[in-house]
Amino acid sequence: MLGIDPKRVAEVRLEVAERMFREAEEYVAKGDPVQASEKIYKAVEECIKALAEVFRVKVLEDVEGRGKWETWLLGKASRELAEKLSEEKISLAWSKAYEIHVWGFHENKYSIEDIRIAIPITRWLLEQTRKNIREIGNP
Repeated sequence: MLGIDPKRVAEVRLEVAERMFREAEEYVAKGDPVQASEKIYKAVEECIKALAEVFRVKVLEDVEGRGKWETWLLGKASRELAEKLSEEKISLAWSKAYEIHVWGFHENKYSIEDIRIAIPITRWLLEQTRKNIREIGNP
C-alpha cells in the first residue's frame, strides 16, 4: 500500500459511509427508492472496506493484487469479518445491501418500503464500524 495508516483510511471511509446513509434516509423520506437503495449500498460497502482494512482480512491480498475492490471481494470480506468478529449481522448487512442494489437501483423493481427495511441493519453496521475503529489503538 502507500504507507497510509489503515485506521485513518477506515475513518475516512466511515465518514463517507455516514454521509451516504444520511442521504439514503433523505431519499427514503422523499420516496425515491432508486437513489435510497444506491446510497444504502454505498454506506454498507464503505463500512465493509473500512473494517476489512482495519482488521487486515485475508481477502485484502486479492484486492491489493487486483488494485481495486470488486463486488465479489466485498462479499468475501463481509463473510470473513463476520467470522473474525463473531458477528453474522455483518454478512447479513452486506447481503441486504447487495440485494437492494440489484433490485432497487439496477432493476428499479423495489418500492420504498422494500428499501426502508434495510435502514436498521445499515444503521447497526455503521455503529459497529464506528465502535471497532474507535477501539483500534485504544485497547
